[in-house]
Amino acid sequence: MAPRNLVNIEAVAKAYGERPLLAGVSLGVGVGERIAVVGRNGAGKSTLLHVLRGLEPVDAGRVTIGSDVHVELVSQIDTPDPDATVASVVVPDRPVHEWAGEARVREVLTGLLGGFNDELLNVRVASMSGGERRRVQLARALITDCDLLLLDEPTNHLDVDVIAWLVDHLKSRPRLAVVVVTHDRWFLDAVCERTWEVVLGKVEEYDGGYSAYVLAKAERDRQASSSEARRRNLLRKELAWLRRGAPARTSKPKFRIDAANELIEGEPAPRDSTELLAFAGARLGKSVFELKDVTMDVAGRTLLDHVHLNIGPGDRIGLLGANGAGKTSLIRVLLGELAPARGRLVTGVTVKPAYLSQHLEELNPAWRVLEAVEKVASRVELGKGRELSASQLCERLGFGADGQWTPVGDLSGGERRRLQLTRLLMGGPNVLVLDEPTNDFDVETLTALEDLLDSFAGTLIVISHDRYFLERVCDDTFALLGDSAVTHLTGGVDEFIERRRARRQQPAVSIAPVAPSAGALSAAERRVIEKDIARIERSLGRLDELEATIHGRMAEEASDHALLHDLNVQLQDIARKRDGLEAEWLIAAESLS
Repeated sequence: MAPRNLVNIEAVAKAYGERPLLAGVSLGVGVGERIAVVGRNGAGKSTLLHVLRGLEPVDAGRVTIGSDVHVELVSQIDTPDPDATVASVVVPDRPVHEWAGEARVREVLTGLLGGFNDELLNVRVASMSGGERRRVQLARALITDCDLLLLDEPTNHLDVDVIAWLVDHLKSRPRLAVVVVTHDRWFLDAVCERTWEVVLGKVEEYDGGYSAYVLAKAERDRQASSSEARRRNLLRKELAWLRRGAPARTSKPKFRIDAANELIEGEPAPRDSTELLAFAGARLGKSVFELKDVTMDVAGRTLLDHVHLNIGPGDRIGLLGANGAGKTSLIRVLLGELAPARGRLVTGVTVKPAYLSQHLEELNPAWRVLEAVEKVASRVELGKGRELSASQLCERLGFGADGQWTPVGDLSGGERRRLQLTRLLMGGPNVLVLDEPTNDFDVETLTALEDLLDSFAGTLIVISHDRYFLERVCDDTFALLGDSAVTHLTGGVDEFIERRRARRQQPAVSIAPVAPSAGALSAAERRVIEKDIARIERSLGRLDELEATIHGRMAEEASDHALLHDLNVQLQDIARKRDGLEAEWLIAAESLS
């Protein structure tokens, strides 16, 4: 028997201005169904979730939610009550003694917030950072006994091990229906059994998660003799990688193995490692970065202790670690922006690095997108006689013919990040360092970026919580696990998650900041450290709010170049303060581990 539908929409239409986002869409969500929603940015994915929740009035058609159906939405837009605390949001109108012993509450708070105590529960949500508020939103939704959970980019700002916990939790609740919008393709494959693609006002339905969606879409393109040759080739390339990857990616019975093998017969590997390595060696010589017995101290704490690390030409490295573990600081040491306390850094003579940081470069808002790119160069060489014009590179990263003439001041945060990356690539670097490059990108843009990086004949270093992206573009994984070392993980992301889980399960012992302690921390000592951690996190939250306010002023005052310069100086000061606070947080957190 087919599962009872919890929500139905029939012939629904929804438009903003003259642009239709949904046009005659009919679909339903049944008990226990797990559905991925994909599509380009602006296609209407979030609008579809709001329609399913009953928050968006439709222009035509009907939305039916069962009378006894409880629907929860975790949205990207969060406007918390200034006086709301963690406890009042997560478990509203209930005293602590009623819920503290409930298994689900304890599991969710531990998995998402690292546990709970009076200090955490009394923190004002408005003072938290965006990532912390996202965790509180998720905790509230998962604790409720809902029937349908709608998730809009739930993995943003979450570490890979927390994302893995979220997957396990959802799998443990088979009757909970989930509809999720996310660019995290590993999450889609791990959780979802159906896929909806929102495109040109319609919703195309596919069986299976992301892997099956790629296969079905490639088959549809082939059968329809699609004229979009380059788009079809990207899908075939992505499919070939999926089929060659870990068996878990293609283990679902709905994934048609025979059809996949026929479709990719003769398809080459996504990148020719031998050719790229040879070209990288010619451009970079024998050495890129080498740390020799390096020790790095931040705020009186040793983050790296006698580390030896050699990064060579053509290496493609993913760098993992919890927030505040020192990943960005390590990158800054490699790039020569931070000097080690002891030891030395050796940099290859021909190294030409480019660094995509998490902080957006401020550009003249009056420039057009193409103009901003051509300010760097008009053409870029990919090697072996291959090159792209500025316009071609813009197009490959999601700026179409019309979008290339958009003023920089009119771009969204995600579009500005794409522009920043495009400008970096136009500089012709031979070492590319990417710090959270996938933020605010849709799946199609990520696929295009991965295809572009396949042809990058240089050294690549990536910091990211996007597991799929890391596994797709990187060949080796290193991690900062809080032990002052840089550890090579032969088991990749899976090994990182297992190590983090094992670390959390170990009994806490004391590592005092001044002198070693012989025993475990006392309850009083733990409370003092936990309060210090909460204080630091509140300070980080205030910095995030201030940073968001400054970015808002920049958008409003785009024509005042003197003011933009002053605001940019303030952003740099915020970044310095954040580095110091994150170092303090790491010291306190490690003393509890």
